[in-house]
Amino acid sequence: MNEGNKTPRKIEESHKSIAGTSPAVRPTGWKKFLSKRWVFPAAYMAAAAIIVTILWLNTGKDPQDPAIPGQAGVESEAASSGQESPEASAVLANGETLRWPVEKIEDMTTLMPFYDASASVEERAAATVEYQNTFTPHMATDLAREDGQSFEVLAALSGTVKVAAQSPTNGYEVQIEHPNGLVTVYQSLTDLKVKAGDEVEQGDVIASAGHSELEPGEGAHVHFEVRENGVSVNPNKLIKSEE
Repeated sequence: MNEGNKTPRKIEESHKSIAGTSPAVRPTGWKKFLSKRWVFPAAYMAAAAIIVTILWLNTGKDPQDPAIPGQAGVESEAASSGQESPEASAVLANGETLRWPVEKIEDMTTLMPFYDASASVEERAAATVEYQNTFTPHMATDLAREDGQSFEVLAALSGTVKVAAQSPTNGYEVQIEHPNGLVTVYQSLTDLKVKAGDEVEQGDVIASAGHSELEPGEGAHVHFEVRENGVSVNPNKLIKSEE
């Protein structure tokens, strides 16, 4: 009889053992959420976005002044080029007054103006050159005929030709040095009439208007720049001031 009672006891103990085992703890909804692989990267990205937004707000940016693509770099380059400096005071050289490098300015149109950092957003955008995804301020004035034809480019002042060579992106280029630290620069040229070392008089033909890789959509034009002691200044203001 004793032997017959052993088996039921073992079965009973076995049932007790199973009944006494703690059931598996099921993960809560929060733990399930955190266990997903994308949760922490997403959290980091969200935190980074919040930090960037706070920094942007602290810069005091005017929401009414939309940025031009690459505008920060443009403003920096314009400042380093001296755009924020006062306009040139010495416009006269050898008794001459700076003039436009064309026979009749009234026959010309301005394709791209000089970059003025104090101008409106639209005006600054119109004076910004985009080339190979790089934005740069246009520190010159581009002139062309209304009919798009080429024309003779004249020396804006008497002086000595320092450069007369082909530029990698701006066609042919001529630089003329004048008294009082003035240098006039002419680009997008073709059919050069001068060479380095030549002495030219105001109004002499130095080349013809051509094309440039930097501004291919402009057609035949002259890129006219004026520098005073190495600083680019607005030729439009200089010439008007003498009229």
